[in-house]
Amino acid sequence: MQRFANLLDCLTTTPSRNGKLALLVEYFRSAPDPDRGYALAALTDGLFPRLPLRRAISELMTGRIDPVLYQMSRDYVGDTAETVSLLWPDKRATRPSPTLAEVVAALEMVPGNAVAPVLGDFLDRLDVRGRWALLKLIGGAPRVGVSARLARTALAQMSGHDLSEIEEIWHALKPPYAELFAWLEHRALRPDVSGKPIFRPLMLAHPIEEGDWANLSPSDIVAEWKWDGVRVQIAAGGGDVRIFSRSGDDISGSFPEVVAAFQPYDTVVDGELLVARDGIVAPFNDLQQRLNRKTVTAKMLREYPAFVRLYDILIDDGEDVRALSFDARRERLEAWHARHHPRASDVSAIVRFESFAELDALWNGAREAGIEGLMLKRRESPYLSGRPKGHWWKWKRAALTIDCVLMYAQRGSGKRSSYYSDYTFGVWRETAGDDGQIVRELVPVGKAYSGFTDEELLRLDRFIRTHTTEQFGPVRAVEQTMVLEIAFDAVFPSTRHKSGLAMRFPRVHRIRWDKPADEADTLETVQKLVVAPTDSAGDAAGVAAASR
Repeated sequence: MQRFANLLDCLTTTPSRNGKLALLVEYFRSAPDPDRGYALAALTDGLFPRLPLRRAISELMTGRIDPVLYQMSRDYVGDTAETVSLLWPDKRATRPSPTLAEVVAALEMVPGNAVAPVLGDFLDRLDVRGRWALLKLIGGAPRVGVSARLARTALAQMSGHDLSEIEEIWHALKPPYAELFAWLEHRALRPDVSGKPIFRPLMLAHPIEEGDWANLSPSDIVAEWKWDGVRVQIAAGGGDVRIFSRSGDDISGSFPEVVAAFQPYDTVVDGELLVARDGIVAPFNDLQQRLNRKTVTAKMLREYPAFVRLYDILIDDGEDVRALSFDARRERLEAWHARHHPRASDVSAIVRFESFAELDALWNGAREAGIEGLMLKRRESPYLSGRPKGHWWKWKRAALTIDCVLMYAQRGSGKRSSYYSDYTFGVWRETAGDDGQIVRELVPVGKAYSGFTDEELLRLDRFIRTHTTEQFGPVRAVEQTMVLEIAFDAVFPSTRHKSGLAMRFPRVHRIRWDKPADEADTLETVQKLVVAPTDSAGDAAGVAAASR
């Protein structure tokens, strides 16, 4: 356990990607089995999704520290695991530190109502760093700047195997990955995953740049609408179905109706996960209600029905067709869908155009139509893993921007836990008062925690600390004088904010130190940007004609 704790601690304080890779490679080479397999699981998929950690910590801290002091400490530190690890009394004098495998074995067997004493015993046997790592392990979110793909990249570097080879068998294996490490270290053959629904690395697109157009001809490429959903791969075989995100995460549990629709088939298809009602694609905010759900209720299935718009086919009734051209795969996809008619799905429409000038006009109408932009694909492109150049391009509409006023701030997590880096911002709502005078108040429209430099973060943090008007636990209300120019992709109706609106991918574009707060935008301005639901064939704003 101590070795894993040292790894997490070093990963937290190592900012560079290459530095993190080196740490991971060294750990996976030198750590024993099964500890390194459990560490790999903790960094990728998590190990204990159902343990009542918050309740267990509350039980353990009660009687050890005054609850008001604990809450104040937690608010100041900004991280529960770090707070508990620092406050916990050191009792390691006569007891050895547990191994990672010992911790996993004990916590996998313990019933939910008995987690606290088992956890307390392990905390007694660890130092500050070990206690922090243990709580991060159980919480399922180490937040040390390591993605699942980066961890698998470290395995590829450690072993000399291609990353794509590892990713293709990854989801058919289980912790502690003994057979995976045996293969990586050339002690055994590659694990046999035949007949299992496994992830094939997706083919990704590059943002199109001005210089790309000179090398393209309208006759060489195919255009499709870029829908504002979640890119997924559906792998079906042997009566089992998995839905994978673009990074290879298994999200099948959140979309049981899509799993059921593809149950009978032996195929792998690529598409966009959306919410659609009666053929109308709903805003992304509706899809968010379904993402990352451990349990999906009947009401959720009814109110937010999932739907997949298919772009490509990789396995056609058991045959791998990735080496075929896009045109050939498209023909196979259309034939496969016409043959099987899986529920909750359709095939993405091809956007017809004769010239790039005509395509540009269609792209300019995408925002009004509620569409994210266009995808451009070479007709001769095979399906290649990763982001190969010169094959696929994404042509997204430009971001929208509005001027908002900073209203609330909260400390971040991880390396930002000492800084106020999470911001809630609002716009002015104007209403008529009883005396007929216009009354202005700020109403929140979104939150952002990115888009600024480290230097700007320091200035914002200093402003928040010196301009706080109220505190609500970890949240500070600030003087309403700071204007932030917020960039975002779209805005939707929502009950999350008092304004009735929510933004898609909001981020700080500029800090307007020069602009008075009363000149920030109004709610009326933002309401004019609301995205309307879109016909599933792309009919909105007259763009459908290009799809037929």
